[in-house]
Amino acid sequence: MKSKTNKTFEASLDELEKIVNLLEDGELSLEESLDLFEKGVKLTGECKKRLTQAERRIEILLKDADGEPGLEEIEADDLIAGNQPKIKKRVVFEEEDEDLF
Repeated sequence: MKSKTNKTFEASLDELEKIVNLLEDGELSLEESLDLFEKGVKLTGECKKRLTQAERRIEILLKDADGEPGLEEIEADDLIAGNQPKIKKRVVFEEEDEDLF
């Protein structure tokens, strides 16, 4: 029985890149190509799932005290580098029904 190991996102992405390169080379048999393609589809699904989970975690972390999304945009480089984004407090102005004049 195969034991399933949890690869990091980066390891899965690296393996997916290698599969794409092998398939693009065109040196494999049809059966080998199909096997690699199937593995690539599975890896793509795993990567997509991890990205979705990361996105949800970020959304939760960026909510302000009222549960509203933060206003600060996050740069991808900051996320990759592990920098903590700065969150600005969201200010909501309610419209007044009274005339100002």
